[in-house]
Amino acid sequence: MKNKSQKYMLIAAILFLVFVAFTFVVTHIDVRAIGPQQSSVGLASLNQWVFDFLGVNLLWYEITGWLGAIVMLFPLGFAVLGAYQLFKRKSLRKVDEDVLLLGGFYVVIAAVYLFFEQVVVNYRPIILETALEASYPSSHTMMVISVAMTTILQFHRLFSQQKIWLIVSETIIMMLMVVTVMGRLISGVHWFTDIMAGIILSVALVMLYYALTIRLKEKKAAKKMLSYIRV
Repeated sequence: MKNKSQKYMLIAAILFLVFVAFTFVVTHIDVRAIGPQQSSVGLASLNQWVFDFLGVNLLWYEITGWLGAIVMLFPLGFAVLGAYQLFKRKSLRKVDEDVLLLGGFYVVIAAVYLFFEQVVVNYRPIILETALEASYPSSHTMMVISVAMTTILQFHRLFSQQKIWLIVSETIIMMLMVVTVMGRLISGVHWFTDIMAGIILSVALVMLYYALTIRLKEKKAAKKMLSYIRV
């Protein structure tokens, strides 16, 4: 079991390095002012080609906004679950460790979002309101994938005996995730590299979360084994 958690921790670390390397490429290679108000973006030739090929479809921007809002209901549900456990058990320490870990994961996601709102790598290819907006990585993509995948992991823990429910819920969540990410690209409100960065970063974060959930199981198994030894 221990080797398994270390394996996924290593995968997470590699993916974070891939994200850093990808960001370096985007900020140093083929950087040209092809965006609105002469804003610059890296890998400009690739981004311009994808943008010209797909164009702008603000209907998909609206659709993905609503789909993202639906996905964001899952964190609300887990927050309610955590609050219920806290109320019933009268102690934060008695709330399920998995629920607390998930809450910490959401905090990390929020922190990453705020970080890239302040540290701007590049701006959107179009102006949606009245000014340029940070676009790298696609925060919508990052949050939807992160929440969707961790929700599936939590459902496998909570409903492990309900196979049909798991299949149905997992299928729906995966469809919401895929359509949202593809729709975000089709909408034209992000450069192609923004979407790719959002995917890489979110998968890295999910792998880190998964490694930590396995680590929790390791600790529980170790405590159980120790109690048997003492008996």
